[in-house]
Amino acid sequence: MNIKKFKALLFILLPLLGYSQNNPLELWYNKPASQWEETLPLGNGRLGIMPDGGVTTEKLVLNEITLWSGGPQDANNYKAYSFLPQIRQLLLENKNKEAQKLIDQHFICTGAGSGSGNGADVPFGAYQVLGDMTLKFDYKTQSKPVNYSRNLDIQTAVAGTQFTIDGVTYKREYFTGFGDDAGFIKLTSSKKGKLNFTIQLDRPELFKTVNGSDNSLVMTGQLNNGTDGKGMKYKAKVKTQQVDGNALYTNNKIEIKNATEVVIFISAGTDYKDKNFEITTDKVLDAAMQTKYQDQKKKHVENYQKLFNRLTLNFGKSAKKTLPTNERLDTFVKEPDADTALPILFYQYGRYLSISSTRLGLLPPNLQGLWAKDVQTPWNSDYHLDVNVQMNHWALETANLSELNLPLKDLTKDLVPNGEKTAKAYYNADGWVAHVITNVWGFTEPGESASWGITKSGSGWLCNNLWSHYLYTNDQAYLAEIYPILKGAAQFYKNMLVKDPETGWLVTSPSVSPENSFLLPNGDASHVCMGPTIDNQIIRELFNNVIIASKKLGLDNDLSIELDKQLKLLPPPGVISPDGRIMEWLKDYKEEDPQHRHISHLYGLYPGSLITPENKPELVDAIKKTLEVRGDDGTSWSIAYKMLFWARLKDGNRAYKLFKTILRQTRDTNINYGPGGGVYANLLSAGPPFQIDGNFGASAGIGEMLIQSHAGFIELLPAMPDAWLNEGEVKGLKAEGNFTINIKWEKGKVTKYEVLSPVPTKVKVKVNGEMKEITSSKL
Repeated sequence: MNIKKFKALLFILLPLLGYSQNNPLELWYNKPASQWEETLPLGNGRLGIMPDGGVTTEKLVLNEITLWSGGPQDANNYKAYSFLPQIRQLLLENKNKEAQKLIDQHFICTGAGSGSGNGADVPFGAYQVLGDMTLKFDYKTQSKPVNYSRNLDIQTAVAGTQFTIDGVTYKREYFTGFGDDAGFIKLTSSKKGKLNFTIQLDRPELFKTVNGSDNSLVMTGQLNNGTDGKGMKYKAKVKTQQVDGNALYTNNKIEIKNATEVVIFISAGTDYKDKNFEITTDKVLDAAMQTKYQDQKKKHVENYQKLFNRLTLNFGKSAKKTLPTNERLDTFVKEPDADTALPILFYQYGRYLSISSTRLGLLPPNLQGLWAKDVQTPWNSDYHLDVNVQMNHWALETANLSELNLPLKDLTKDLVPNGEKTAKAYYNADGWVAHVITNVWGFTEPGESASWGITKSGSGWLCNNLWSHYLYTNDQAYLAEIYPILKGAAQFYKNMLVKDPETGWLVTSPSVSPENSFLLPNGDASHVCMGPTIDNQIIRELFNNVIIASKKLGLDNDLSIELDKQLKLLPPPGVISPDGRIMEWLKDYKEEDPQHRHISHLYGLYPGSLITPENKPELVDAIKKTLEVRGDDGTSWSIAYKMLFWARLKDGNRAYKLFKTILRQTRDTNINYGPGGGVYANLLSAGPPFQIDGNFGASAGIGEMLIQSHAGFIELLPAMPDAWLNEGEVKGLKAEGNFTINIKWEKGKVTKYEVLSPVPTKVKVKVNGEMKEITSSKL
């Protein structure tokens, strides 16, 4: 066989053999998605598209980050505070069950609350799918496709589908523009006039589609606000440009005939903070169509890479992985150490998802980031304040994506006015509070069940995220902006703390250790308690931060003195139980579920820094025993949290063990609260169902394995597993103090490192176990 023929044959065979993909930062597959959880997520922080790569029919699920049902409401019970003394007295008398019953009667939100996680048609609302765009193709043949592949390149945020039918190669390319704020799909055929398809828009409910007078396809509707039905309005609009062939606009669809190249443009918007959203949607689409497709793509890639290219990571030489991503996952479970490139792909995929699912001036990623397929999304796809929305942001600072924390700051700031009402209604306290769930409408009230709804660590936990951004940036203007938020949260806790007569400590009452329960001496189960450990840790941390901020800003000296007095009366960050574990509650209750997914009482270890191996070595063994009893399995976010705990304990191999557990593949979509978390074929994390915090939490875990800077110094490679230590390099990590870090290592030792900052600054760095004080180089 001559070389020319051999190359031609090789070109045909290699995709079938799985050798066509050599981009280390690419997800790829040799067949269409068979379920939504296998589709490829595209997003520009506002507009989302998930194509399934279907051959005869392709479904693209569309999202818009602001599209919520429900609406503003006041669900505060303004008589609740009158029951507070009785509730507290019952808890002092160890009548927790009776206290919980009284809370269910008089101390929860009014109305339907979150609808018990099914709030799409009540005022709380739900984040909802925008709709589906369906492409139906006619190839004028019954032949089957060959050489099929679809991919997502996370270096460019561009996805593609390709296959051949009867010698004609069909290609589709998709992206959501980081230039002009629209979606783009380019379809081509290798032979002239072979594209014949229709475009339709729909959604499960509350929509109308029409053909616009400007040769467009338009879908509009208004969601249910849970009261009079007149909720958020939305609009999606589609237009096409083709090189040749014909386009017909009729019967609420677009029909393309005998074309060779077609570009589909998608624009969408809602009336969330934009009364002129319909005009805006039209203008965005018209502007996008004025620029050539290749120029749009170039602008998109350039803008996206301004964020993505800040950080690079490799673990040295790795066997070239040529399997489709779904098969690669299965292989990794069996031979993880043979594929050191997959963890890098997963870490960078987490950064990709962050860049794609949030944007300055809009909203933070919700429970599903940006991507949802339902009108009743799991748990309303809301913002859970007892770990989930915070976990969505944990990776950002170290991953050099600091500004993507700001939408969460904006959301928190918007909670304050209603949170002040809630503080007065339930606790007759100053300041503001948010409990366990919130939405785009500013919900701060307790949830509709005492068992989980009166968790009051939510507002303080949000303040931890806000403070972390300050620690990494040293931005004094930002500190001045968030100070009223931190101060208000601290004022609430200061006002509502009560003295525990048995210990003399100041504690919260009533409260809950998020979503967990315990057994009373008589065997009854209860959730409601006084002073759960997480509350004590968060309050201690918040008071310290407010004191530091007030000194830096020269404000509220009297308040600082009061907080400092209360600090001395708070429980210690960790109390060891008789069995050697960290106590989750003020009393040594027996857990109803020892393997519960939440591990809230270790908050002081992560994301807090109250407990470190350096400052609290006496607690390390108790923390390890706590984690051993909790077990390594769980939902994906819970596994990721345990991974973070072990990384903070400097046990890289144990953290890596948990990371490998996260990468086990599943297709399950049922609601799961126990073991069995993992990832789907598209690397999105599975609770199940899809819940994006597992992605972000595991990315944060890898970041903690590479660098830690929370304990007063920067430590390089503090928790690296043996599998990654042979050789590697990372550039662009961030550390507290606004330092940028580059590290190179071989055979388990750092061989080269750089510490950079805007202004040369003295800093302590721990390298290869040795503490040094250096001056950073100018960035």
